[in-house]
Amino acid sequence: MNTLLELQGVTKSFRGLKANEDIGFTVGEGEIVGLIGPNGAGKTTLFNMIAGVFPPDRGTIRLSGRDLVGLKPHQTCAAGIGRTFQIVRPFPHLTVAENVLIGALHAEKKMHAARTRAAEVLALVGLDAKAAQKAGTLTLPERKCLEVARALATRPRLLLLDEVMAGLRPNETDQMVAIFRRLNRETGLSILLVEHVMRAVMALSHRVVVINSGRFLCAGLPADVVKDPRVLECYLGGED
Repeated sequence: MNTLLELQGVTKSFRGLKANEDIGFTVGEGEIVGLIGPNGAGKTTLFNMIAGVFPPDRGTIRLSGRDLVGLKPHQTCAAGIGRTFQIVRPFPHLTVAENVLIGALHAEKKMHAARTRAAEVLALVGLDAKAAQKAGTLTLPERKCLEVARALATRPRLLLLDEVMAGLRPNETDQMVAIFRRLNRETGLSILLVEHVMRAVMALSHRVVVINSGRFLCAGLPADVVKDPRVLECYLGGED
């Protein structure tokens, strides 16, 4: 498997507090990797650096060998990074289709092609019947799907999912998992997901990376990682 995303020695501090320290791991082409850790472990900070929100203090972030450090979010998007956010904020007064069209126009230069792409993506996430509806009227699960659709419309090579299944019921989580499995299987899309819903992490991930207190802890197959004593300790705490 060829490496798509590679992080080496990624470190970030805020006013002396190290959010990430010497983080390194890879995501292969066509691979789904779960990034887990307790609250405050530094997962979203890491996502923000990959997506270009701010640069690391030191370390390298590469996509297919291309250095992403120093690129702005719109530039990392053009390079092939798509990203969702924990708190979904669609444009409420625009239609569902118009929300996705905005993302599609980043990848497609002609309006006809962008509309076609938006329609394709809405069908993928099951929102095609809601295309003409105002985004502000959607339910939470539908808004989550819209968030994914907006990211997919940019034609990413790597999709960053930031707790996209938080707040969903088990059956809704299963439906979302099925969407990502299909995308990965049919398009080869690579996915890096931050998720506290372990049901989804276990069902989706080919590998799992664990960070704790801003540092890399371990990585491996999902079934192995969840039994690792170090992982159990960082989630549940050690014995007295």
